[in-house]
Amino acid sequence: MTRPCQVTGARPSAGKRVSHSHRRSNRWFHPNTHKRRFWLPSEHRWVTLHVSTKGLRTIDNRGIEAVVADIRRRGERV
Repeated sequence: MTRPCQVTGARPSAGKRVSHSHRRSNRWFHPNTHKRRFWLPSEHRWVTLHVSTKGLRTIDNRGIEAVVADIRRRGERV
């Protein structure tokens, strides 16, 4: 199973494959997660996060300091 996004909390979700004859079988929709390093200027160190592409856009909009503060508020270790 893939790692969930540490920013958005996106996890794999389940669904159905539907063939041409409309027979259904189970499948997974995995989030597009990547392992990325971000520089935290306040702590003078790199932080490695598993983030989805939507999480990357969130970091671009809000800033890495605010996002890391939210992750720590949830109780995750960064």
